[in-house]
Amino acid sequence: MEDHIHTTQGEHTHTDTGECPFLQAHPDVRAAVDCVMLSEGEQGRLAELFRVFSDPTRLRILTALGVSELCVCDIAALLGMTVSAISHQLRLLKGAGLVIGRREGKSIVYVLADDHVRVMMQNGIDHIRE
Repeated sequence: MEDHIHTTQGEHTHTDTGECPFLQAHPDVRAAVDCVMLSEGEQGRLAELFRVFSDPTRLRILTALGVSELCVCDIAALLGMTVSAISHQLRLLKGAGLVIGRREGKSIVYVLADDHVRVMMQNGIDHIRE
């Protein structure tokens, strides 16, 4: 006789074989979820976006730009890093669509690309501070 271990998740019971006896019980729920699932391309782009957010230096740059627009020299001075190192990080942030540069005389001033970036940063900060 085969022993099955049952675990409960919510109202559903699962066996140790991973089979769900309710597999066909909620096709409407699965259909609703399926229609909002990300495509493979979207999954890749979102993963890349979060990868860009995963670096502490880039987070510091985004935090600074959330307060004020800054040139690369000001960012380098604020973070105690070289202009070259900051320029490299800014290229990655620009490539991800998180910051934009605007020419101002001989300098380029950097700003957050849009309010989505500000909201993502604020939501992340709020989340870790809870």
